[in-house]
Amino acid sequence: MKILKALKLKMQRSIIHYRINRKKVKVVFMIPNLGTGGAERVFAFVSQHLNPDKFATELLVMGKSEQTTYQVDKIPVTYLDKNRVLHAVPGIYRFLRNKRPDIVLSSIGHLNMVAGVMAVLLPSIRFIIRPASVGSEEEGSWQAKKCFAQAHSVLCQSRDMAHNFQKRYGIPDEKITIIGNPVRDTGEIDAPDVIDQTHNLVTVGRLDPIKGHARILNILAQLDRDFHYTIIGDGPEKENILNQIDNLRLNDKITHIPHTDKVNDYLIQNDLFLQGSYSEGFPNAVLESCAVGTPALAFDVPGGTKEIIEHGTNGFLVADEQEYLTLLQADHHWKRNEVSRSVLSKFGSQTVLDQYENLLVSCLD
Repeated sequence: MKILKALKLKMQRSIIHYRINRKKVKVVFMIPNLGTGGAERVFAFVSQHLNPDKFATELLVMGKSEQTTYQVDKIPVTYLDKNRVLHAVPGIYRFLRNKRPDIVLSSIGHLNMVAGVMAVLLPSIRFIIRPASVGSEEEGSWQAKKCFAQAHSVLCQSRDMAHNFQKRYGIPDEKITIIGNPVRDTGEIDAPDVIDQTHNLVTVGRLDPIKGHARILNILAQLDRDFHYTIIGDGPEKENILNQIDNLRLNDKITHIPHTDKVNDYLIQNDLFLQGSYSEGFPNAVLESCAVGTPALAFDVPGGTKEIIEHGTNGFLVADEQEYLTLLQADHHWKRNEVSRSVLSKFGSQTVLDQYENLLVSCLD
């Protein structure tokens, strides 16, 4: 028995040595679709920008190619053309069995559960799962717990997300890695460096109750100063939000833009980003706003917001609506370059890519 164990250990070490020392590590990024969304944006970016001398990456997408909103022409992409993750399971198994990647990185609830099943069926592959938000991932079901326990590593975007995931599923500390989302340096900001008034306000995000647009509108209805508020986004809450704007008689002070490919232009043109969310995974819109030098005002809620916003440096975190209103009533002095540096130093694209690469290599140790 001891001889068999020694031989098994020697074989495992040989495999690891081979993987680390051969030219490239094969990584498959697995995602339900490549439509608009934070996880989709991150996977599209990271999968295409890992060091090509060290990693050979592919994207495996459960959905259809026509749903794709991000450019992914730098690496191979396979679409399984399924409307539901469950229907894609046989295709996932066949793809991974044939490709035999070293590592699979998946994101979003049901697909993370499937990754746990695949970890049992294909034990030579290391699986990393990435929760997409605080409090999601099948709400702590026993099925999810069993599946997630099979993952080699769990990648969270914030401390709150990591704590939540550990509490729900009993994941040990050594399996948890925290990496924020990447943001690109857009270079020189084409706007005055100093912001000394906050008349022009903006929010970018899906129109969903959890995003808190309704409470922002209620606060703005009490604001005793001139302002213009731009809402960029679409979603199931659209009709309710437009009705609320009408009922509060704010029509002449608010512009709604359902879709635009010039989000950064709008962020730069405004003085302050407003976030009303009740919880967040890792708010990319807040990160992107700060990256172009526009500070953010947000509620201190579960998720990654508090890891982006440094109170008084690149925005404010508040406890309640009264504090939110008080800060909106006053002008503040910001320097766009300082706001931008505050997030690029922590979440610049190369910094985050380096963290991903370190995680991937560590999975083969």
